[in-house]
Amino acid sequence: MKRTFQLCVLGFALALVACQKDEQSAGRIDETLLDLLQQRSDGAGLSHYMLPASDDFEEIPQDPNNPLSIAKVELGKHLYHETGLAIHPKYPEGLGTYSCASCHHARAGFQAGRQQGIGDGGFGFGAGGEGRQPHSIYFLDSIDVQPIRTPSAMNGAYQPNQLWNGQFGATHLNIGTESNWTVGSPKEVNNLGYEGLETQAIAGLAVHRMGIDHDFCNNTSYKEYFQKAYPNLSDEQKYTNEYAGLAISAYERTLLANRAPFQQWLRGDRNAMFESEKRGAMLFFGKGKCYECHTGPALNAMEFHALGMPDLNGPGVYGTSPDKAENRGRGGFTGNPADNYKFKVPQLYNLKDSPFFGHGGTFTSVREIIAYKNAAQPANSAVPASQLAEEFIPLDLSEEEINDLTLFVENALYDADLFRYEPALLPSGNCFPNNDVGTKNDLGCE
Repeated sequence: MKRTFQLCVLGFALALVACQKDEQSAGRIDETLLDLLQQRSDGAGLSHYMLPASDDFEEIPQDPNNPLSIAKVELGKHLYHETGLAIHPKYPEGLGTYSCASCHHARAGFQAGRQQGIGDGGFGFGAGGEGRQPHSIYFLDSIDVQPIRTPSAMNGAYQPNQLWNGQFGATHLNIGTESNWTVGSPKEVNNLGYEGLETQAIAGLAVHRMGIDHDFCNNTSYKEYFQKAYPNLSDEQKYTNEYAGLAISAYERTLLANRAPFQQWLRGDRNAMFESEKRGAMLFFGKGKCYECHTGPALNAMEFHALGMPDLNGPGVYGTSPDKAENRGRGGFTGNPADNYKFKVPQLYNLKDSPFFGHGGTFTSVREIIAYKNAAQPANSAVPASQLAEEFIPLDLSEEEINDLTLFVENALYDADLFRYEPALLPSGNCFPNNDVGTKNDLGCE
């Protein structure tokens, strides 16, 4: 009995020592990561990577011509999801059945949930957008799709120029591109002088066959929402795509993945990430060199690089062709051959919500795209070697290192509660993100 007791005490002591060693090891990796982030932020420290609270308007980047307010964000949240704005469908069956959220919804990390988003002319939803298909009464050349993967709306406040080619926004990188703001095209909206989110939201309403109907607003609680957001404007002024777009973009600026484990770790919770994720973070900001392009709070950059990735193609993809200007990336907008095949560096939060990556959506897992960058072998023969980014070189990561890096990107950069950004109900009473019969059945919405 005495010997048994002694063995138990010894076992407990050994376990205690092991725990202390684990804690010391965890402490060391935290300290090392802290030092590394200090270096990579050019001395700015952890705040360089922190996303603000969604109601901290003082810290959220915003367009000075569209200052944020609680009332404007609240209006924008409802308009963004409002299928009642779908007033210009190709066919009557599409009336009131789609919204901005059709292709950018919370269930898919504010992406589409399928390789190519479908607005007007879509039917159904599935569990996370993957079940949306062309409506049977629509010809395939009449559905509302884009010839490039739907980008995420998350953390858009940190992208002053929008879309893969950065064409939207009158400021920042688009100063000097005025000759390309083609009259009669969506790019003409740049002439209003707003930043990218505002410009995209305004232009997007018309592009995606939506609009603001005066009677619809006056006969629903939107009348009060608009009045609170724009108390000094007449109905004729505020019931327009411009002011609806300004409200939508104000809401989009608050879509921040600020509850992700990495964000919690930055704020002092050293247990928010698992050790494997911390090892992945060390690789992200170290050997993997991800930080060279992905930086700041959204881990993105207003830069354009050619990585030789395939263009949008495959089953369930419509309206694409090799000669589309979108396939030339920034060059398709600027007309400068030096910009050809270069695409904007995207943000990296909540990627695993929608398993399509790259501007063409041809990669189907985070690990696959990390492995692609590790090997640095271009997959698109249309991209000349001379255009490839100088950063696109083999990284010599081991399989274990790729696994750790994947865990960091997939899990530590994952905010699990994006539904907090959805409205409980719409003033119209419609279902969202879509209001067609198929979606209603899929989501149990009446």
